[in-house]
Order: sequence, then C-alpha cells, then structure tokens
Amino acid sequence: MARTSVVSSSTTDRSSRVTDTRVNLRREDQRLLTGAGTFIDNQRFEGFAHVVFCRSILSHAEITSIEVDDAQDAQGVLGVLTAETLGLEALAPEYVGLGVEAEMLRWPLARDRVRFVGEPVAAVVATTRQAAVDAAELVEIDYEMLDPVVTVENAMLDDVLLFPEAGTNQAFDLYEEPSTDLFADCEVVVRQRLRNQRLAPCPLEVRASAAIWGDDGRLTQWVASQTPHNARTQLSMAHGIDEDAIRVITPDVGGGFGAKIGIGVEELMLGQLAKLVGQPVRWVETRSESMMAMGHGRAQDQLIEIGGSRDGTIGAYRLTIAADCGAYPRMGAILASMTGLMASGVYDIDRVEVVGASYVTNTCPVVAYRGAGRPEATAAIERAVDLFAAEVEIDSALVRDRNLIPADAFPHDTPTGATYDSGDYPEALRRLCKELDLGALRVEQQARRDGGDTTRLGIGLSTYVEITAPLIDSEWADVEVTSDGRVIGSVGTTAQGQGHETTFATLIADRLGVAAHLVEIRLGDTDEIPRGEGTMGSRSMQIGGAALADATELVIEKAREAAAHILEAAVADVVLNVSKGHFHVAGSPAISLTWAAVAGGLPADERLNAELVFDPEGSTFPFGAHAAVVEVDIETGAVELVRMVAIDDAGTILNPVLAEGQIHGGLAQGVAQALFEEFTYDEDGNPTTANFLAYAIPAASELPAFEAHSMQTPTPLNALGAKGIGESGTIGSVPAVQNAVIDALADLGVRHIDLPLSPRRVWRSLQC
Repeated sequence: MARTSVVSSSTTDRSSRVTDTRVNLRREDQRLLTGAGTFIDNQRFEGFAHVVFCRSILSHAEITSIEVDDAQDAQGVLGVLTAETLGLEALAPEYVGLGVEAEMLRWPLARDRVRFVGEPVAAVVATTRQAAVDAAELVEIDYEMLDPVVTVENAMLDDVLLFPEAGTNQAFDLYEEPSTDLFADCEVVVRQRLRNQRLAPCPLEVRASAAIWGDDGRLTQWVASQTPHNARTQLSMAHGIDEDAIRVITPDVGGGFGAKIGIGVEELMLGQLAKLVGQPVRWVETRSESMMAMGHGRAQDQLIEIGGSRDGTIGAYRLTIAADCGAYPRMGAILASMTGLMASGVYDIDRVEVVGASYVTNTCPVVAYRGAGRPEATAAIERAVDLFAAEVEIDSALVRDRNLIPADAFPHDTPTGATYDSGDYPEALRRLCKELDLGALRVEQQARRDGGDTTRLGIGLSTYVEITAPLIDSEWADVEVTSDGRVIGSVGTTAQGQGHETTFATLIADRLGVAAHLVEIRLGDTDEIPRGEGTMGSRSMQIGGAALADATELVIEKAREAAAHILEAAVADVVLNVSKGHFHVAGSPAISLTWAAVAGGLPADERLNAELVFDPEGSTFPFGAHAAVVEVDIETGAVELVRMVAIDDAGTILNPVLAEGQIHGGLAQGVAQALFEEFTYDEDGNPTTANFLAYAIPAASELPAFEAHSMQTPTPLNALGAKGIGESGTIGSVPAVQNAVIDALADLGVRHIDLPLSPRRVWRSLQC
C-alpha cells in the first residue's frame, strides 16, 4: 500500500535505471543531472500533510508556557503538537554504552527547557506547507531565560549546568590524566593551543522525510539518510514496535558527509504525527533550519605538546582535547576518541598521550562530518611537527622524513592502540616533494623575502594517515543472475553521490563477463535489503564492495555446477570464459552456455544467486601527503591558494575517475575549512552564520586546479586490496593550507594562526 501511494517524478524505478557505462562514466549522472532523481522533495506524495516545526529562539531557557489554540484553529491545520501531547518518550543519549553521560536526555520536542537556538518545541501539521508555516507563527511560547553556556571553557566550569540532573557538563571522559615525565628527556618542547573550528556540513539536499501507516499496521518512511537500517532501528525504539513492522526507503540522497548517519528527532516524530492526525505526513527543512539544527562538525579545542632532540627526532607527543558536543551528546561526544586513536599520525613516536573530555554547550549538537575525528588528529600533529621543525631550525620536510614510520614496519602498532595495515609513508612524501619541486619554491620564497615583496610565498606540507571502516563492522550482499541474463546486485550500503551504482556494477560485471549495463544495483530499501550498515567512515568499497565481489565468486561456482549438469560434464572441467561470459568444458569452447541459459536451466523454485555477510579482519588505513602553495598579501591579510598537490594512497583503486572525484571533493572541503568556513555564535548563543550569505562556502573560482596523484599500496584485509577514499582529501588538506599560510609569514615572527585563515585574522597576526 505504501509503495503505491507515492508517484515519483522519475519515469522509472530507481533500482532499474541503468545506462551503458561505455557512454557515461557514471551511470547515476543521467538522472541526477537532468532532474530525474528520486530525491524526497522531488516526489509527489499524494495526500500527505506537511509538517513545520516551531523552533526555539533562545539558546538556554525554561519553557513556562506554550499556547497553541490560535494555531490549531488556523485554516488547513490538522494538529499542533507539543511534548505533552506528542506521546513520545525522552531519548537516551547515543553511545551511552561507551560511557556517554546517561542523564543528558533529549525530548523529541523540547519539554521544560530549550538548550540551543533551533531546537524544535512544537510541531504543526497542515494540509499545505504554507498553511503550516502560517500557523507556526501563531504558536506562542513563553520562556524564562537562563544563562547560556556557549564555549567549552565555560562548560568546563560547571557554573551553569545544561542538565542539572547530571551534575556536570562533561558528557564523556576520553583518557587518563597526563603523566608528569613525558618530556623529561627532551631537549626541545613546544606547546601550542589550537582551534579546530565548528563547521556546518551543508549537503546540497537538506533533510527530508515522509511517513505513512499502512492498513497492515506497518510504518513506511522515506528518509534522506546514509544508514537506512540504522534509521529503522531508531524508529523502532522511538515507536516501541518491532523493526519488521517498519520499512525505510532511502532514495537518491544529495550529500550526507556524516551528518545524515541515522536520523534526527524531526524524522523520528513523523510516524507519531501521522498517527495522531490520521494522515500521512512529509517534512522538508529549510536551509536555515539545516544550518541551525541538522548537526555541526569538528568543534575541538586542542593543546599540542611535542618534544624531541635538536637533530629533529621526535621523542614524545601529547594531545589534550576539549571537545564541544553541543546541547545534546550525539556522535560528537565520542569523536574525540577517534582523534586520540589517530593522534600520532604517520610518525614513529615512542611516547604518545591523549587526554581530555567532551562537554555540552548551548549550541547545535555535533555529529560526524567528513573525516569525523580523524581530520582533527591530523591537524594537531601536522601543526605540531611544523612548530617543532621551526624550533629546531630544520626544514619541515626533513623533520617529517626523519620521523616517518618506515615502509618495512607494517603491520604497525601505534602507542594509541591502532594497527596500521600497510603503507609507504616515506615514498608518499618523496613523491610530493618531487611534484612540488620543493627546492625551487624555497628559492623563490627567499627571493621574495629578501626583496621586501609584500606578497609572500608560503609552502605547507602535511603527511597523513587515517582509519576507514573504523567500527570493523560487517556488510550483507546478494548477487543474482536471472533467466533473461540480467544481474541484480543488492548490498547494505547506500549512496549519497559517491557513484556506488557505477562501481558496484562494474565490479560484478568484470567478474561475470557481462556488460555493466546488464547489472542492476539495489540499495536503500530495508524490505529489499534485509540488513546493512550503510555508508560512513569510507567503508563502502572495502566492505560493501568486498561483499559483492565474494558473492559474485560464489555465484560463479554455483553456475559452474549448474552448467556441468546441463553439459553432462564434471564440475572441475567446466570453465567460465570471462571475455565472452560463456561456460564451456575446458578445451571444447564450441559448445557453450550463456548466463541466461544456465539460470534458465535451473528448477523453477531455484535462484542462481549467492547471499553472504562479509566480515572484515580489521580497519584499513589510507595515507598520503598533501602540499599547499599560497600567496599572502601582508598589507591586507588576503590569502590566495596557488597550488594544491595531493598524493593519496587508498590501496587498490577500482575506478580511478571516481576515486579522483572523491579526492577533489575532499580537498575542496579541507580548503574551505582552512580558509573560509566557520559556524559561530554570539555570547548569548545566537547563530551568526546561519545562512549562505554569512557562512562562507567557497566557489569553484576560489579554488585552484587540484593536482591529484595516486599511489596504490593494497591492504591484505580484503580480496580487493581496497581501502577507503571518501574522506582522505579532507584530512590531509587542512593542515597543509594552514602550514602554508604560517610559513609565508614566518620571517615576520608569526608562529601560529587559528582556523579559518580569514584576511582579518591573518592581518591581525601581523600586528602583534
């Protein structure tokens, strides 16, 4: 029933839309670029009411009253709900099992107290969106203001508690207390405070969802999510019904970047709202709502301490983290533990410590954002290495090379508990310096300094390693060949623009010996895909792809058995001619069977398929080296990024075009963090950058042509040899740009500048 209640704006079902990859590099592009995608807001949900949320205008306040009568009486309004009438219980914090403070509960609609500007307080359901918007303006909410806690520094004082019942603003304790003798034998110790600023993920598609109850009592909900099965679990818990009674459909999703892992409280409420008004409902947030309430990223204050010898050998490193997890402890509460895991980066450092905690503040909750804890680790260690190199007066490239983990040391166990699977960090740095022509750039830099040029040249390096598929979770896949020769590949990952359909179809087609356009990839429907972990942590190819590859091999073996029966031959004598996609007896190719013939020769109740769950042996660790070349106008503080060179190694690359696209996107977001973007609040907790006029996302014209180069060091942890590629560009680029700007001004006494490196901030650093 639920499926037939939606009329898609596209001409065919998403799973069956395929185009010949001989013409299109990405089979998704035809529909995504011509407006034929099945994004939720593109679809005609007939008979669905519209939901609009009334959101808090204060960052911290007690709710004294909510008056909804005028809104309820407005034309077209079906219902106005508050926490008292919604009927959903408070939600426990995510990751309570990992030690997150259990008393920091969140009501889907704020009850008694609001904790950030943009928090939903009431929900209006109306026959049209405009009627819902108009009625929402009639809801009167009275508050008694409380002192806001906007910064981590204030949160740590515990003078004002966001959750008095918890007795603290600390949401999560990361690591043990620091030791007193970590740097005892170091000739040089350098300390510096850093800010890894708060960012808004800004996916092109904002959050959207629609919900309907079927006559059979099942809830069907469309969500723009990276993890439909996780969303189903969240809905099951919120509504108190079995997961089997819920179907989640994730159609085309216009970007996620981590912020769409699972679902938010808004999506959680839709099923209950639909039940209360007796009508299916839909919700699409505005861009301003998305900026204020979708979730933010990064938001770490750090203290780096690095020590070693004057010959450039690093002996000890400590990273102290104060993480801002926003008003409610979501994934942001624990992301600093990922920062701690990757704290030592690519360096062979004997003694490494990570200490700190995460705290709640009266700001938007922090969630995963491209890299999710790993960019913060790289930003810290790469700034530390540059500061250390400056202190011992050795070129930063030489200091890096001297301290890199050698290529023959893998697998390598780090002091923070990671086991790096494979790598060649010295080779990545060597290739970077060669592509950069580092020596020539240093000569030009010195010439400008000697000549008193007001446009200074800066060169910044960053060598990085990151963890992908960090949870070491499994993935489900099924591959089936039909009697008409079509191939159906189903997998538990989902796509938000990465090109999964193209890559997965090619992966299967190459093994079966069929044309890629004959392979249909099914994603994102929990009724069709019985289980799945979704897409996050750059896991899709190395786990989802590996699952599909293994299932394909099992299908081939099953087909050989069926072909042997038809050909009246021994199974061991039957071979698959991959170049033609035919089965025949070895040495007798004249008599052969197509895939269609083999599948059609099975009994009517049998399928030519293989279903499995792939369990990886461990996480993989992509790595690389990035460099930025900048010009800085010392009279105005303006920064121009002249070159961005990236050497990235994600193991075996299955589709170079898509891999380079991921690197380009990551580099763009990294450069954006380094030079432009920051989500800010005033002292009262009011957002000051809640739209695209104030939040400075760079245009293509503000970015150089990226110089991307690939290395391939396969991982031994899956048959593909593949590691993740989706976040690497973001991780290595930020400190490269930051180091470059500071390097440009080093001779003028500039030691450090916090992100983002705006002209005002750069100019002020020169006035000190």
